[in-house]
Amino acid sequence: MSYAELTRAVRAHLDQDHRYRHCVRVARSADVLAQIHGVDPRKARLAALLHDLARLYSGERLIDECERRDLPIGEFERRNPVVLHAPLGAALAREQFGVEDPEVLSAIAKHTLGDEAMSPLDCIVYLADALEPGRDFANRRFIWDLACVDLRAAMSAAIVDNFLYLASLAREPAPQTVAMQRIFDPSVSQGVQPSLN
Repeated sequence: MSYAELTRAVRAHLDQDHRYRHCVRVARSADVLAQIHGVDPRKARLAALLHDLARLYSGERLIDECERRDLPIGEFERRNPVVLHAPLGAALAREQFGVEDPEVLSAIAKHTLGDEAMSPLDCIVYLADALEPGRDFANRRFIWDLACVDLRAAMSAAIVDNFLYLASLAREPAPQTVAMQRIFDPSVSQGVQPSLN
């Protein structure tokens, strides 16, 4: 399937212009980061374009479809089922779009919560999703510029920014994201967030 055919298929699957445009921006951002950091840009574009296949599903549908596929659902996911769109999206990428590449599937599955094991491709899709030009949070440009130079530093900054955002809403971070933080900034103990300054 050509990239043009793939984009048409993704657009039809999502059936929402806003979400489709987000996926295209994430794919372009992932392509840029992949080229800078020596990662296969085709894999980055593919994972990024397919990353939100299940994002518009209801919480009930996400849980049902994950249970049908025996995908793991932890306590955090049961309380916050929207995060299940990432692993379910990887399953849909395989089932409906024929993606078999484990690196691409990993990047899709980890793009929301991250994981304590993150490949460069995983990091690129995670950052591209968080930092695509349609996002408008205060530190977006700073973290994007950092990502263009140092993926590890950008991951650390993005995680801190995410934790500060969650704290402002009095919401808990996912266990996977806390574990990922320890990998990208081992000096930070669980529950203590460093300043970006």
